[in-house]
Amino acid sequence: MTAPVFVVDALPASSTCVLDGPEGRHAVSVKRLRAGEEVVLTDGAGRWARGEVVAAEGKDRLVVSLGEVTDEPAESPRITVVQALPKGDRGELAVETMTETGVDVIVPWAASRCITQWKGERGAKALAKWRATAREAGKQSRRVRFPEIADTSTSRQVAALLARADFAAVLHEDRDYGSAPLATAELPTRGEIVLVVGPEGGVSPDELALFEEAGAKAYRLGRSVLRTSTAGTAAVSLILGRTGRWS
Repeated sequence: MTAPVFVVDALPASSTCVLDGPEGRHAVSVKRLRAGEEVVLTDGAGRWARGEVVAAEGKDRLVVSLGEVTDEPAESPRITVVQALPKGDRGELAVETMTETGVDVIVPWAASRCITQWKGERGAKALAKWRATAREAGKQSRRVRFPEIADTSTSRQVAALLARADFAAVLHEDRDYGSAPLATAELPTRGEIVLVVGPEGGVSPDELALFEEAGAKAYRLGRSVLRTSTAGTAAVSLILGRTGRWS
């Protein structure tokens, strides 16, 4: 098992770091780390360092001797998934599995057919939960660059994002609407790939037309129809394999 990952606001210039607060409590009281064990500290934005535990003090304080600080470059092509808002906790499931798989950006999308709507304080809490899920899943999967969880977007904002992409796809399976297999699409080796995942009710005709005007084409993953909470993870996995990021 690789060393556990903990998040710090910034890696210190000195060779010693004190991990305290919630991260320190998790390291000392939950993980029960002791002197001599290895850890990885990161700011979640690609800057990280390996460290060795010097001492565990009290219930929430870990003293770590740090090695060389490394800046991990951003991956290319960058993969963004526009995720329609699912019901219940399926949004957190989608964020968790896409983070573990390797997505770079997740954009919550208030699609016209979404049953769930993020408004006011409820919307702010839901977005905060997605961001916390991405952070925890990033640590669990030993990432040092966590995915960005953007603010909620409207369909027109999504269209603008698609227009700037080097490859733009709407995952859409409908026998009455032509779509190509994502498995054989011509993909760029750099730049930005944007995938749109619709709600359980599917992407509406108006949204399809808007996205097509922005340069996005409809693609399917296979014969079966995946749920909105799993389609993004499947598509990201396929893209990562085909672009060489999993080589």
